[in-house]
Amino acid sequence: MKKTPKKKKPISAEQIARMADQGKDVSHFFTGGRMMHPIQRVNVDFTGEMLEELDQEAAGLNVSRQAVIKTLVREGLDRRYPRRTRGVNRAQGSRAQR
Repeated sequence: MKKTPKKKKPISAEQIARMADQGKDVSHFFTGGRMMHPIQRVNVDFTGEMLEELDQEAAGLNVSRQAVIKTLVREGLDRRYPRRTRGVNRAQGSRAQR
């Protein structure tokens, strides 16, 4: 007879707090197992023409203008720093290239 896997009981907030007080890593309870960097909002000025181009691109891809901007910035940074892996700051990346 096959054994069915036991379902884990949900852990209480108090148990998570106790684990954190003991210095244990509890990030997986909040982020799906990976640490997320904080989001910082910025204001960027664009010309009317640029906004029209961004909006056309967004409409063609059926995504938001913000998604297009983020994608283009990411691609530009990846092209500028091709050996750099995500999550590594410039100082560390430049040391690794020496």
